Amino acid sequence: MNIYVGNISKRTTEESIRKVFELFGQVDGVTFIHDKYTHELRGFGFVEMPAKAEANNAIKKISGKDVDGNKWIVNEAGERRNKFFKKSWFAKTFFSERRIKLVYGHFN
Repeated sequence: MNIYVGNISKRTTEESIRKVFELFGQVDGVTFIHDKYTHELRGFGFVEMPAKAEANNAIKKISGKDVDGNKWIVNEAGERRNKFFKKSWFAKTFFSERRIKLVYGHFN
């Protein structure tokens, strides 16, 4: 199960998050999200736990707890969306149903 962890302090390390979540079960991976240009921590990340029951228990126990001076926001991560195809003018125009029919013909 993929778990979202928000409001992470800049002092927090991936290893410290791993240790907190390992109290509740096996952790497959920890990923921090960094700023594209400054490479600073953006304040959130993801933890992957294989067992759903352990992950749900961790979410209940850790959410709202004060860690490194910040109260963590912890919940199940939603499915990742591809923003390019959803919002891009190019994608809407280039991949439109009308254009596909013009280029490839009608398909049944």
